Amino acid sequence: METTLAELVKSIDPAILGRRLRVARTAAGLTQTEAAGGDVSTAYISRIEAGERRPDLTLLGNLAARLGTTVDELLTGISRDRRAELMLELDYAELELSSGNGGAALARADSILAALADAGVAEIERPARFVRAYALESTGDLDAAIAAFETLTALPPHDLAWVRGLIALSRCYRESGDFAMAIDVGERAGTTIEEHGLSGLTESMQLTLTVAAAYFERGDATHAIRLCKQTITRAEELGSATARGSAYWNASMMASRQGSIREALSMARQAIDLFEQDSDTRNLARLRTELANMQLRQDPPEAAEAKQTLELASRELDWSSASTLDKAENQLALARANLLLGDPVTAAELAGSSYDIAMDQAPLAASEALVLQGQIAAIEDRTDEARATYREAILLLSGVGADRRVAELWFELGGLLQDVGEIAAALDAFRRSAASTGITPSIPLHQAMARAQDRPGARTLHAVPTM
Repeated sequence: METTLAELVKSIDPAILGRRLRVARTAAGLTQTEAAGGDVSTAYISRIEAGERRPDLTLLGNLAARLGTTVDELLTGISRDRRAELMLELDYAELELSSGNGGAALARADSILAALADAGVAEIERPARFVRAYALESTGDLDAAIAAFETLTALPPHDLAWVRGLIALSRCYRESGDFAMAIDVGERAGTTIEEHGLSGLTESMQLTLTVAAAYFERGDATHAIRLCKQTITRAEELGSATARGSAYWNASMMASRQGSIREALSMARQAIDLFEQDSDTRNLARLRTELANMQLRQDPPEAAEAKQTLELASRELDWSSASTLDKAENQLALARANLLLGDPVTAAELAGSSYDIAMDQAPLAASEALVLQGQIAAIEDRTDEARATYREAILLLSGVGADRRVAELWFELGGLLQDVGEIAAALDAFRRSAASTGITPSIPLHQAMARAQDRPGARTLHAVPTM
């Protein structure tokens, strides 16, 4: 604490310190001469109170003793008792966050930061700002979370909290659809991580895997899988169960998206075994949701097993710092499982719940929920309702960026529109699916020839005679 105070007395705004000193002297009923106590002149005390001088730590200690206060309170504006209260409040905020109550955690963090205005108590302020950023992510406000994490990770110290902040920042960018920035976060941090000897941390390996997921979503599957394999090797060398579990998890999701469901299931189960040994509840729940989605894509689907897995994951998400997207995707997978098990009523309720959770902050997940609601209506011969729901999904999905998952949903929607007789809309959905993968149609030959003839100085092209 002495070291911290010595640093703070050199950096504090003299005007703030002077104002606090004057308030403390007035409260103690002392004149400036009495406060000086023979250590310095009355004029010097006057200059300190006017913000024109900054006392050293020894003088400040003598002044604090005469005024009946502490150096801590003069430098931070907070008494030791109040500091202890704020530390306890921070513990409660972290508990709210870890138990899934992001809104309450956000309110507590804001209250702490308001109390710390101008205080410079880094050991409380910095973790409170991190709690606030994680709470913003948990409540689905990704734009605000990104801004908060960008500010926090732009500053030292480069420690474990910094690396975890980078993971969250990359994840927020990825979940918002900005894969380029999700990748850039990891690439920018690489050199700093090496320079500060942090590359052996489990969290540093998890950052690499978060970036790998963004590469995969952007369409660079080969590089993404390479990063996962490198991380598995590195994690095995260092004996990190969590890093190995994270690597198997990411590799599993990639294998699943490429159609290798059996291989994906095997790796997902390996990941769960490792996560159960050493991991946080949120990531374990997210992995269970992903495992259940793979079970539902099996041929034939393992719907009953998937439902059990999802119900366990749902409880874990409620106990954890899960984001809006985590909960929406769990509810959507549960809806699919119930539909496959012959319970369309429950499936429709769960799809509606997923849509309600996701509609404001996760448009892709909300679009998937609408598509499933349309399927349920079509299965129950409510064709007009199915068409209307699919049209609503089209409007929402049209505002989502282009990536592999979007392309898959457009393709699925194209087939479903075809089934209910919406041929023109189906063709448009198939075109959008191709466009989301980066495929663009080539210009027909006759149009290319016409355009070539329109160019200045172009030679006239003659049609080839037919036989």
